[in-house]
Amino acid sequence: MKKILYICVILTLIQTVGAQSKSAFQEGEWFKFKMSYSGFLKAGNATLLVKEEQLNNKDVFHVVGKGWTTGMIKWFFKVEDRYETYFDKTTNMPYKFIRDIDEGGHTKDIEINFDQENQKAYVNDKKRKKKKVIDTKPNIQDMVSTFYYLRNNLDTDGLKEGDEVQVDMFFDEENYGFKLQYLGEEKINTTFGEITSLKFRPYVLAGRVFKEEESLTLWVSKDKNKVPLRIKADLAVGSLRADLDAVKGLKYPSALVVKN
Repeated sequence: MKKILYICVILTLIQTVGAQSKSAFQEGEWFKFKMSYSGFLKAGNATLLVKEEQLNNKDVFHVVGKGWTTGMIKWFFKVEDRYETYFDKTTNMPYKFIRDIDEGGHTKDIEINFDQENQKAYVNDKKRKKKKVIDTKPNIQDMVSTFYYLRNNLDTDGLKEGDEVQVDMFFDEENYGFKLQYLGEEKINTTFGEITSLKFRPYVLAGRVFKEEESLTLWVSKDKNKVPLRIKADLAVGSLRADLDAVKGLKYPSALVVKN
């Protein structure tokens, strides 16, 4: 539970989506997820919201992700997480990333500014009052922008079962090679009824949080919006599941009943 938004966003945000000549999302798109621990205990909620803004005279999408515990869990382990990304509306390359979390008293307040041209990440650890400049790989993505980058650039129509996709991502203070495998199509029962989905297996680092590198499975709607429907994670202790509970502001028609 300590990684509620981390799991939700890194999966949600990192899931695969189809290539399109136009953006697959728009300002006002909003997702809400309900989280459950070990299959029955309500753990919390998470949201993702897309806004349009300007950053240093550049047109950007500003995405805000939030996660928090609910119910009985918050009385003995309170989580309040906030993730933000600012990325170019044309190239999808991130300029700025924010991670501000409080997970049971474990806190981080990190701001990262990307110099995509010179392949540098300027990391400002506000909690520790430390600053670093770290070399990055070309066209690096952050934890949240990855999701939206893939929605516009990954051609799922050309994928076959077993195919793998890789994205270079920067998280906190290091480069991270993210990889996921396509598992095929599957119909699943959701809050919105039975939905045809694309199923993926993101590979993660086994250890303190995840049981093994194949601990995650995610399902994405098979339409132009490529909406994250469900995420399941086997943790080092117990399991965590995120289900899409509400959605609004989708750019394209969908079988999902959107929230007004």
